[in-house]
Amino acid sequence: MAAIPLKREEIEYPTSDGQPMAETSLHRRIMTDLIRGLEDRYREAPDVWAGGNLFFYFEQGRPQAVVAPDVLLVKGVQKWERPTYKLWEEGRVPCLVVEVTSEHTRDEDLSKKKGIYRQLGVEEYFLFDPYGDYLEPRLQGQRLEGSRYVPMVPMPDGSLASSTTGLILRPEGERLRLIDPVAGPLPWPEEMEAAQRAAEERALRETAARQATEQQVRLEVAARRAAEERTRALEEELAHLRAELDRKLRGG
Repeated sequence: MAAIPLKREEIEYPTSDGQPMAETSLHRRIMTDLIRGLEDRYREAPDVWAGGNLFFYFEQGRPQAVVAPDVLLVKGVQKWERPTYKLWEEGRVPCLVVEVTSEHTRDEDLSKKKGIYRQLGVEEYFLFDPYGDYLEPRLQGQRLEGSRYVPMVPMPDGSLASSTTGLILRPEGERLRLIDPVAGPLPWPEEMEAAQRAAEERALRETAARQATEQQVRLEVAARRAAEERTRALEEELAHLRAELDRKLRGG
């Protein structure tokens, strides 16, 4: 008996394989650094979406045709919290993909994923090895020219320039920094939080100082008014005494 084919809408596209987000906490931090940095970079652009660590399905009807980019950037799509990225629904290929490579992913990152991204037309493909154990240099980039990837030429400090974003990717310690050539380094999440806390503390200090100044002004105004009241009272008492004296002198 022939098998009954599933309807397209009955085909399941899982959102997770049950595996951890990243191999180590450092890998997860780097992924978060890059995703948050790209989100902030394109916060005002309604048609640019940054994400990562989700299933990217690239053939309708074939759930096995899937990769899970660590970081991806897509232009020409709406911003929303996608559980997966389905190419046939979105209609846009990511323009940039970054893989944070490790012992368990390096072979796939260098061969299978690279081939898939090339065939799909991903313009830029970056690989970063945080510990420098598997890649030399540990930051590598490929730019699509025609139908093939051409290695990017690194700067003297190992940085690479991304033409799709206008940013520079620079290894910094075991992490990867995004840099705007004009505005400078994009802050990492903890740096943004520290800056926000510093701004809040500064605002609190300024508010306290303003309130103290206002209180001092109120006290000075109150003291001046009290002094003026005392002066008026003394002047009134003096006028009264003079009037009494004049009256007595006239009566005497």
